[in-house]
Order: sequence, then C-alpha cells, then structure tokens
Amino acid sequence: MFDFTGKAVFVAGGSSGINLGIADAFAAAGASLAIASRSAERVEAASAQLRRHGGKVLGRSADVRDYAAISAALAAAHAEFGEIDVLVSGAAGNFPALALGMSANAFKTVVDIDLLGTFNVLRAGHQYLRKPGAAVINISAPQSWNPMPLQVHACAAKAGVDQVMRVLAMEWGGDGIRVNSIAPGPIEGTEGFKRLSTPELRQKMASRVPLRRFGTLDDCASLALFLASPLASWITGALIPVDGGWSLYGAGLSSTQLALEAGAVPGRSSESR
Repeated sequence: MFDFTGKAVFVAGGSSGINLGIADAFAAAGASLAIASRSAERVEAASAQLRRHGGKVLGRSADVRDYAAISAALAAAHAEFGEIDVLVSGAAGNFPALALGMSANAFKTVVDIDLLGTFNVLRAGHQYLRKPGAAVINISAPQSWNPMPLQVHACAAKAGVDQVMRVLAMEWGGDGIRVNSIAPGPIEGTEGFKRLSTPELRQKMASRVPLRRFGTLDDCASLALFLASPLASWITGALIPVDGGWSLYGAGLSSTQLALEAGAVPGRSSESR
C-alpha cells in the first residue's frame, strides 16, 4: 500500500519491539533504514533482520540520553543517505512500581530516556530533515493522558513527550515538517505485554479491549507508514491511539492496575535504574 523507495528513515530505539516493527515495515516498503539503540548486539541483530528486504541499512550504537552520541548517529545517517524523510523517536524505559517503591534515580532514569531522549533525537535531527516534506513520529503511550497506578514515572515522561510534539509541530510547521505521536495500547511481542504474566491476566485484559484482541506490531507499523505518507500531509500535532479502544475506559483497565488488583505487583528495589 505504501512505497518509500528512495526515502531515508531513522528510527531511534529501532532494535526491538514496536520500533523494530516500524523499521521493518519501512524497509519492506523500500526505504533506506538507519537505526540507533544502546545495545550494539541488538543493533547488529536488528540490522541483519532489516537487510533481508534488500535495502540499505545503517546501524549505530547510541544512547538517546547522550546528545553527542545520538547527534553523531544522525550525522552518519545523513552522510550515508542524504536528507532524512522520516524520523521516529521511540526509545523508552519503564517498569511497574509504586511511587514510594522507587528511588529518585529510578524516576529520573525513565524521564531521561523517554523525555530528554525524545528532545535530543528531535533537536539533533532537525538539521538533517528534508524541508519541506519530513515526517517526525514519536512513540508515546496512553500514560501521557491517562494516569495509571505504578506508572508515575512513565505518566510524567510521556505527557512531556506529547507536549514536545505539539510545540515542535507549531515551531517546525513553517519548515514543512510534520510532528505527530502514536500511543500504542497492549501490543503482543513487546516487553510491556510480557508483564501480563499469566493466562488469567491476559484474558481479563483482552476482555476489556472493545475490539476484543490485543494489538500487533503490524498495527503500530501501519499507522506509522500512514503518518509518514502523503495521505497524512495535513496531519500534524496529533496524538493518535492505536489500542483497539482500550484507553477509552481509563486507568482502571491498565495492565499494571490488573496486576495490583491481583496482588502481583512486580517489585523493583529503591535503587532501580
């Protein structure tokens, strides 16, 4: 349905989960791909997966919290492929914990990865984006507007990510750059989904999704392809859920709330990173 032949796509956090699914979809649609992630081993494995589509792939190990490192990865992508047509910022950190069960350092780490990392990727990437015509896509979460127990760090970070998205949609619109956010719900094949550790929790969670199924990596990737395509050329500053209607019910239906109700709150020490 989508043709990105001759387009350059950069995915921060593109070595696993939703971000890798998005990168894979762009590669299958003919784009040249650059991915960046902290783990060199994961980047190498993901790059090999992306190359099976036959296109050009560049992998770099970089921590989004390190502005110089992510800037260097973006510069390398620009040197290899030219102007970047699609920039996806999806690196994230999360774990379920009560506010009184996490340290200040644990809170700061998630905010630094999600919020500071998003700003770093977008701020460093702006100079390399195609103007006009580039599309920026942030990977947000329902926590950005829907408060959830055990998620004070992610709620704060993702709310900030979406405000960054809205402000940059305003500031960069004059350059012809569109900036939007995708908010995935419960998606199979992700770390978050693995926390639904029992069949009972999974069944209870699925029963509270209006469309009565969990999402897939392809569901997220399809929305990313659309937002980056000419079909979305007048969409900017939008936060779009891809969750089967799950977030319509509010915080009481979150996976962490279900775990809390079941008495299965995953623990992390007060020194959690």
